[in-house]
Amino acid sequence: MRRFAALLALTTIALASEHEARRSSLKKLFPGESIVLEGATEPEKGSIRLGFLQDPNFYYLTGWTEPGAKILLTPERDILFLPETSPDRLRYTGAKSQPGDPSLARSTGFDKILPLAKFEQTLKSTTVAAERVAESIQKLRMAKSPDEVAAIQRAADVSIQAHLAAWRRAAPGLREYQIAATMRHAYLDAGCERDAYEPIVAAGLNAVTLHYLKKSATLQAGQLLLMDVGAECASHTADITRTIPLSGKFTPRQRELYDIVLGAQNAAIAAAKPGVPFERLNEIAREYLRKHGKSKSGKPLDEYMTHFLGHGVGLEVHDPTDRKAPLVEGNVITIEPGVYIPEEKTGIRIEDMIVITRDGARNMTAALPREAEAIENFLAQRN
Repeated sequence: MRRFAALLALTTIALASEHEARRSSLKKLFPGESIVLEGATEPEKGSIRLGFLQDPNFYYLTGWTEPGAKILLTPERDILFLPETSPDRLRYTGAKSQPGDPSLARSTGFDKILPLAKFEQTLKSTTVAAERVAESIQKLRMAKSPDEVAAIQRAADVSIQAHLAAWRRAAPGLREYQIAATMRHAYLDAGCERDAYEPIVAAGLNAVTLHYLKKSATLQAGQLLLMDVGAECASHTADITRTIPLSGKFTPRQRELYDIVLGAQNAAIAAAKPGVPFERLNEIAREYLRKHGKSKSGKPLDEYMTHFLGHGVGLEVHDPTDRKAPLVEGNVITIEPGVYIPEEKTGIRIEDMIVITRDGARNMTAALPREAEAIENFLAQRN
């Protein structure tokens, strides 16, 4: 736990040095103009149900995780505006950073930090470029720096441990929500702040629903269990899916389908490199499914892959992605083919995160077994 907390602290320090460079890159897209961006807000007494989550574009430029802030980026300087804490806010959500704190300029990299009450007064003498700013930030977010990749990797590593904890526990008679609880405990206990998204834990027929969230069914022998679960650590996310046999071994038909989905994933990962559009990887996976298997009713398996092959991952679990654009070094994406066959009460998805490298791709989640035999061997060794 202490080691992981130290890693998170190092990640935060390393990323803080990038925020100023990101703001500079954005300003180059709007030469001679000034940019205003608002962070997320929260009710005066906070959100007791959801807590506070910063806007990802705002975080990308600032690293700021408190509510109610704004930034003004001019050709000459970057200014961070912070709200003053009211008595109610102090009582319900605790003390927040104040603009008069002399340490903030050093820790944030902003030229000036002012009270939010001075925002309009400061804005009057500037021309603000509001259009296309969000789109421009999203384009900047697509290619990750080495420090960003390292932060995402740490979220992936913790998520892998959460999956393995679930594999150790999963057994007939438990409920889906108990498996989700085991996974949440693993990454919260490791120092991560929240789910990257609502965990999907789906047994049997439930797995044909792509975003199955009920988690109320009882696990039964002979079923497959699909777990699509990832952690958010230091504001960076992970997204991993595995499908395992609850009885410890795949049936012949389950194994047949599983190996075909794995083959489609391997084909797409092997083709991933700079210059190849994401859309082409999707086509490769579908071509593999079409050529290598059929449902019991005789339909080709690509007809049962009811979603695109993947998406970007970063500050958000569905980070900005351009499916048509050629991949570039630093893109972090998921490769997640699946087949969902209601008449066979079977849903299988295998999802890994890859980072595009100079001449190919690296599987960031390869430490979590994917081969059917490796999964069965792990399940056989449980106590």
